[in-house]
Amino acid sequence: MIFNHVAPALSELDTEMISHVQPGGNWKDIPESVPSNRLAGIRKSFAEGKGSRSSYYGRLLADDPAYTISTFFPRPGNGSNIHYRDDRTLTYREAARLQSFPDSFVFTGSKSAVATQIGNAVPPLLGMQIADALKLGPGMFIDLFAGAGGLGLGFEWAGWLPVVASDIDKNALETHSRNLDCPVVLGDITDEEIKRRIVEYASEARKVHPEMPLIVLGGPPCQGFSTANARRSADDVRNWLFREYSDLISQIQPDAFVFENVPGLLNMQGGRFFRMIQTSLKETVEAIRVEKVNSASFGVPQRRNRVIIFGGKRTDMENVSLEAITDAPEVVARSDRGAIKQGINSRSSIMVEEALGDLPSVAAGVDGSLMEYPCQPQTRYQQLMRGQVSPREFLQFPRDLRNEFYERFEHSSGDSLEGEDILVLF
Repeated sequence: MIFNHVAPALSELDTEMISHVQPGGNWKDIPESVPSNRLAGIRKSFAEGKGSRSSYYGRLLADDPAYTISTFFPRPGNGSNIHYRDDRTLTYREAARLQSFPDSFVFTGSKSAVATQIGNAVPPLLGMQIADALKLGPGMFIDLFAGAGGLGLGFEWAGWLPVVASDIDKNALETHSRNLDCPVVLGDITDEEIKRRIVEYASEARKVHPEMPLIVLGGPPCQGFSTANARRSADDVRNWLFREYSDLISQIQPDAFVFENVPGLLNMQGGRFFRMIQTSLKETVEAIRVEKVNSASFGVPQRRNRVIIFGGKRTDMENVSLEAITDAPEVVARSDRGAIKQGINSRSSIMVEEALGDLPSVAAGVDGSLMEYPCQPQTRYQQLMRGQVSPREFLQFPRDLRNEFYERFEHSSGDSLEGEDILVLF
């Protein structure tokens, strides 16, 4: 059984439109004879110089990382969400894999709720490396704005113990409870009773494990900061939740905190808003450290840019070291069909097909959860997704280029290997 391997349904019009899009292509591949008011609007905006809209109706490339997995990935017109081979958008499991959630991680709730959980999550593989970068643990953590638990899962992989997770999203916390061994507090973080319960969990944890460091994780919902939000404004109530985060840090007095968010918060209102966030967070700790990261540089098969703010004692912040394990794709030339990149090496970022190639093909609107895997894992990443190597083992050695899977990306023949004929040599 492959949980959540469900392909979103498509309208006849969407099906026709994506059938024209080539690998690495986008809306420009769709003939003008295809009737679509949305496409007409995209073409008009493009002609007026209002942006290229290059990701709209985008099809993924097999030999490249995915673009950011957002909450809109079930929709073909809201990003590069079309499968690299099949004429459909990504299944929920495929999107989860591109976020580095293993196949054993089950998302619960409606389809829209699951899409929100996956799109809003921190990739667990990145979360694990954030935990390692702190050089404080293993210890205990409190997960605020926890969502489905991507960041928390990463800290669990790194050996940290969860104390409590909190979120306002009931569906997300149900998913969190199913997959992580952690009590949850459902409710609005602006509610003083919710804060009191979280602080109470922190106090009890310190009594039980006084020798362990305690940190606070989280980042307020990012929609208000996102560069995809054309109406970004300080008036968005979500943009002020950092004050509640700071208030809880002041009450809990953790050894450190990790604040994750989108790069858009750096430049909103000319940077004034970010300076306000910095000031608020600095009032709770001796020092903070700001890192900009691309998930593709940390073994995740996805270009996902984020800002990580670490806070704690000055000496601890000086020791933070978040080092890339894979290189973002290096483009050496461009053509009408997209980027032409250098060959694959042991430091290359993880590719889409490298992440998804062992999953069964499904048609749009089909639930493939009861299907069997068509082959053994073909790559190290697929082994990670299927629980055959641990996250720690994967990080130590993300790929083995002796694997025959990579030959078609290195040789001109382009012949594809089938199922059990593909070997994994480690």
